[in-house]
Amino acid sequence: MRTIITGGTGLIGRALAARLVADGYEVTMLSRNPARQTRLPFGVQVEHWDGKTAQGWGGLADGADAIINLAGESIAAGRWTAEQKRRLVESRVNAGRAVVEAIKLAAANAKPGVLIQSSAVGYYGPHGDEELAEDAPAGSDFLARQVAVPWEESTAAVEALGVRRVLVRTGVVLSAEGGALPRMLLPFRFFIGGPLGNGRQWFPWIHLADEVAAIHFLIKNRQASGAFNLTAPNPLTNAAFGRVLGKVMGRPAFMPTPGFALRLLFGEMSTVLLDGQRAIPRRLLEAGFQFKFTDAEPALRDILIH
Repeated sequence: MRTIITGGTGLIGRALAARLVADGYEVTMLSRNPARQTRLPFGVQVEHWDGKTAQGWGGLADGADAIINLAGESIAAGRWTAEQKRRLVESRVNAGRAVVEAIKLAAANAKPGVLIQSSAVGYYGPHGDEELAEDAPAGSDFLARQVAVPWEESTAAVEALGVRRVLVRTGVVLSAEGGALPRMLLPFRFFIGGPLGNGRQWFPWIHLADEVAAIHFLIKNRQASGAFNLTAPNPLTNAAFGRVLGKVMGRPAFMPTPGFALRLLFGEMSTVLLDGQRAIPRRLLEAGFQFKFTDAEPALRDILIH
């Protein structure tokens, strides 16, 4: 099978590419700086793209079995100035439009089998303790209404072309190789770990192995379409997750970081740390996907000890 991954040089993209190559897939990754991509899995081909159009790579979509669109500026790349907010939105919307352009070109010959469109559980906005399955409405905050909604809508046009489209709303991906976890470990290593803010916000986590396996599952499952929450079935509050992390590391988890300090340090971006979603993977479970890690303690032990 032939696949194309946009934005694939990040944590999820690299792991997914390695899994697909190991399973016999032909994987092409799109990058704005191909010459700098030296850490990609063996066997992955890299092609240049500008992140905005199908120029130079659009022909690859012709007959592709799957396109996985992961492209987008990191939410945690810096304080949310007006310029950074613009980059967060435009990097996602422009990438989606480029994918649609490529698929329209391919549709006249052999359209792709499926488009996996990345999104995030931030789509739902803060909802307190309410469980959020995929039919929950979009939130009204910046991450929900101005980032996640247009991000998802950027590729909606491919459905009218007869292409199966899957939206993957991902939680916090746990891995020692990158993402949020390595930054969370530091205070615990110095015995000052603990909850962020009041600790009551929900922490919708997923092990990287399950994130990759779920995307692979959704590529292969031809009945799968629409939104899927990619989160472990048993989310925890931030305080509870901190206690589990401290237990696995053999460290206490009693030192809270005040919410006001995080707001002063990060500004509006502190919502990523202080607000959360109790997202559950209802549709993924109903489709028959089996998680390897349903609970945080074995997931963290796998990452940090084995």
